[in-house]
Amino acid sequence: MPNERLRDAILRNGLTPVAVAERIGVDAKTVERWITQDRTPYPRHRHAIAAMVREDVPYLWPDAVTPEKASKIGQNEMIQLYSRRSSVPYDLWRRLIERAEERIDVLAYAGLFLLEQDPRLVDILRQKGVDGVAVNILLGDPASAAIERRSVEEGAPGVMAAKIRQVQQYYNRLDGAPGVKVLYHDTTLYNSIYRFDDEMLVNMHVLGFPAPHAPVMHLRKLNGGDLFRTYSDSFDRVLGASKPQPSDEVAA
Repeated sequence: MPNERLRDAILRNGLTPVAVAERIGVDAKTVERWITQDRTPYPRHRHAIAAMVREDVPYLWPDAVTPEKASKIGQNEMIQLYSRRSSVPYDLWRRLIERAEERIDVLAYAGLFLLEQDPRLVDILRQKGVDGVAVNILLGDPASAAIERRSVEEGAPGVMAAKIRQVQQYYNRLDGAPGVKVLYHDTTLYNSIYRFDDEMLVNMHVLGFPAPHAPVMHLRKLNGGDLFRTYSDSFDRVLGASKPQPSDEVAA
């Protein structure tokens, strides 16, 4: 069976097997065999091609990285573990947002703290969208059972929905902004996820504790690792099920 993922990735980036071969220093027929016969290149060539076509090695060659190897690489994807979100330096949030060139993803129930710590955030996100960055803000549906359950677990019934309504007032200013989506989900979150290109902050949710007092992992994607990809895939699943309006506004 041919490796259609590799073929598609090469073509999608405006390349040819000959161009790939020239860049990595192999014969063009070798690259053709990697595509048509699904042969697996040496690791150095796999990593070079993956970087060239901006894809993960496991995506292009699913059987090339064993689960044990992926797990070991994943351990090195963690840059820092903070015991609580309030310990994450503001400068880190600012750097990650300002340096993002391809995507900014936010998955939370409200994420009010982002707006509180930087009143310019909405304007920055709008400009990022203009500059070609894909911005996806996923907020909890304030009318969903998951939101009220989280509020009760934190000992403050109704507060989470109120926070979301407050955040809406800010993000409503992004209506019509190019490249920016503000969507709503009814998912029970086990983590809040904040992705900035190939770096990510994952705020774990702990029963009975508000998010500022729960741990945060700072991750950086490595080719072949599985930790970053686990949370990235989780975000994508929620994104696929999210909707443009909260359910109570749709009903109205």
